[in-house]
Amino acid sequence: MVEAQAGARPLDRLTLSGEKETRVPEEVLARSVFGPLGGVVEIGAVNVTGTWRLADVSVGAFVGTRRSEVDRILHGVRSVCRFGDAAMAIADQLGYFDEHEVSTAFLLLWSEGITGLRQPLERLAEPPLVRRMCRIGADLQLTRLLQALVTAALSAGTEARQGARGIAEILHVAAGLADPTDGRISPVDIHRLWRVAHLPDILRPASNVPDWGRDGYRAYDEELEAQVQRASW
Repeated sequence: MVEAQAGARPLDRLTLSGEKETRVPEEVLARSVFGPLGGVVEIGAVNVTGTWRLADVSVGAFVGTRRSEVDRILHGVRSVCRFGDAAMAIADQLGYFDEHEVSTAFLLLWSEGITGLRQPLERLAEPPLVRRMCRIGADLQLTRLLQALVTAALSAGTEARQGARGIAEILHVAAGLADPTDGRISPVDIHRLWRVAHLPDILRPASNVPDWGRDGYRAYDEELEAQVQRASW
């Protein structure tokens, strides 16, 4: 599980070697989607306690009461990313939807260590710091989830308007999972965070993303902006 977390990084659609373009394997794209989604689930399981005490967390109970939302996300991922059965099975294989301990190490990883390592380390489990790691982690992982979804949709050839509509729905449900009590972050927020965090590197002149790939990201940005602004949640 830690390996999957560490590998949950946004990926360009293609890597380039000279004039040859190599498609990213579907399994890699799937892991880039389900890694951040796992972070969203773990963070949501902590937030829903309302105490931010890790001893009160039950991922199994959280997923059990929100199975319909999880299924909506997975259905949307299959539709937008056009993953086959083997790629979709990775979602369960990673174990994020099963009962397991959520440790401060995981929260520190999801939040990219922005809060820093406190001494003594036991301080990381203090509820105010846990809550802050959850807030930061939710912003980061929802943004990475969006990047992974757009990348996988482009790789699958999903048309931007259709894909953006499905992705906006996924973001709405995923944001509700990550922050089930406060509703602090919305699809509009996630889209804006994604735009400033990921698009400049992808679209800069020295980027190794081909022109048609840049056009694809631009099209998704435009369609996502329209979808998240238009949608009535």
